[in-house]
Amino acid sequence: MEKDQKDNKAHAAPVRLAFRVSYLGSRFFGSQMQVSCRTVESEFVAACQKLRLFDDWREAGFLFAGRTDRGVHATGQVAAFTTAAPDRAIRAINTRLPPDCWCTGYAEVAPLFHPRFDARSRTYRYYYVTRPRDIASMKAAAASFLGTHNFSRFARIENKNPLRNILRIAVLETDGFVCLEVMAESFLWHQVRSMAAALLLVSNGEADTDSIARLLDASGEPPLQPAPAEGLILHDTDCGIAWKPLPPHERSSGFVRDLCRHHALMEHVCKAVKPE
Repeated sequence: MEKDQKDNKAHAAPVRLAFRVSYLGSRFFGSQMQVSCRTVESEFVAACQKLRLFDDWREAGFLFAGRTDRGVHATGQVAAFTTAAPDRAIRAINTRLPPDCWCTGYAEVAPLFHPRFDARSRTYRYYYVTRPRDIASMKAAAASFLGTHNFSRFARIENKNPLRNILRIAVLETDGFVCLEVMAESFLWHQVRSMAAALLLVSNGEADTDSIARLLDASGEPPLQPAPAEGLILHDTDCGIAWKPLPPHERSSGFVRDLCRHHALMEHVCKAVKPE
């Protein structure tokens, strides 16, 4: 209590803070707040309220940079809110968040900072579970996405403008996995996952390298089936912020270590019992 009082005295005027947020999306029903489902936003708001950083999330201007679907992960989500206890927020936020969500950086931002509208770009990475066959063809086909295109075949539009500007795209090989990395000013719902699915068809010989260009021209047909959500990570949101590092709580570090050990064990078990 004494520490909380010192925090409040040091900052009588409300301060707007931004946090860089990571989470494993497997146990969340997406990021966006919902009434009866566990989401990243609802857990974040609950943590802030337990710390008495604010009472009403609307009055505090609590916002995320964007929403992610159920099963999608993040290393570069951005949260922002206004609080009269910024020192307490910085010191304790990771102690109240659940183990599958943690903050890795923070910054004091302008009073009207909006993490969604002030974002310059967003970068997603999609990791393929099964290694694609022809990576060279994927790289050649991926180049067709660069620039501004109509992504009606690659997204759920829902009365939104289907035009999106792809600033950078690359097919990477890392730690034995193939990864699609895409940067854009903004994305449509399911866009990256549908782009990943289209490139996998090219890699597996089910479509040629010119198929991407043809799909970008065919806006009147149904969208592609997106790739599974579990391989997608919101890698970065560029809001022009110089982040100060914030170490995760040991609870989150231990949770991730245990999860890695579990999956390593299951890989060993699967190899031991697989049919010959």
